[in-house]
Amino acid sequence: MPGFFFSHDNMTELNGKEDCKLAKGKVHKKKQKAFGADLKSYLKCMVPHIESGIKTSSSRNVVLSAEEVIQWSQSLEKLLASQSGQGVFREFLKSEFSEENIEFWLACEDYKKTKSDHLHGKAERIYEEFVQSDAVKQINIDYQMREATAKKAQDPTHTSFDEAQKTVYILMERDSYPRFLKSKSYLNLLNQLQTNTSK
Repeated sequence: MPGFFFSHDNMTELNGKEDCKLAKGKVHKKKQKAFGADLKSYLKCMVPHIESGIKTSSSRNVVLSAEEVIQWSQSLEKLLASQSGQGVFREFLKSEFSEENIEFWLACEDYKKTKSDHLHGKAERIYEEFVQSDAVKQINIDYQMREATAKKAQDPTHTSFDEAQKTVYILMERDSYPRFLKSKSYLNLLNQLQTNTSK
């Protein structure tokens, strides 16, 4: 089935080609239009790899199909269940300067899988990075939830961040996700994949 190869390990780095490389590990304050250009650049650079059958430098590549991208529009849950969906949605959130939401959500998902003897260290890192009032990537939760989460993080269990994670999920579901589905970046990606499928 025709589609695009997306590398899960590093969606933004492309075989070292400078003209095809998107910024990695740097925070750039881009206008929203820049996201579409970045995604378009990324997709253009991927076409030769697809047509020639050459995979990108990562050993874990998947083919992104129009069917999968259509499923992303069914629910935020389906979008976040897809590694490629997470990557595309994260790029969209970066364009809106709100990528801390998906980063926190993903950190919580990882935290739930953590062995009990490592919970304290991870809880501390998540609290410092996302929850505390002067956190670099502070999430948008109210004072009471911030305080309750702080207490739970001091004596961590696998559910310490559940309430805050649920709040951030609802925020993304009601706010960012509908805008993502109407964005040029999502619609252009879907259109390009559907065009590629019909060839």
